[in-house]
Amino acid sequence: MKTLSQILVIAGLATLVACGPSAEQKAEQARLDSVRIADSIAAVEAEAMRVQDSINAVAAEQQRIADSTRVADSIANLKKGKK
Repeated sequence: MKTLSQILVIAGLATLVACGPSAEQKAEQARLDSVRIADSIAAVEAEAMRVQDSINAVAAEQQRIADSTRVADSIANLKKGKK
């Protein structure tokens, strides 16, 4: 009985080892992982570009406001000078 139990345990372990992923499955999983990583990198780069575009838009708006303020101040100074 002891020998039979040992044989069954060894057979069970051999079955578990044999059921692992094949080389093709490992290669396919590696390919899928590479694609997933590339997609993640592309998403991060797109987000970085979106953030930079937002920063540029804010800077342009701040410049527009500064220009408008300078024009308004110039007009106010001209009106003060004429009075």
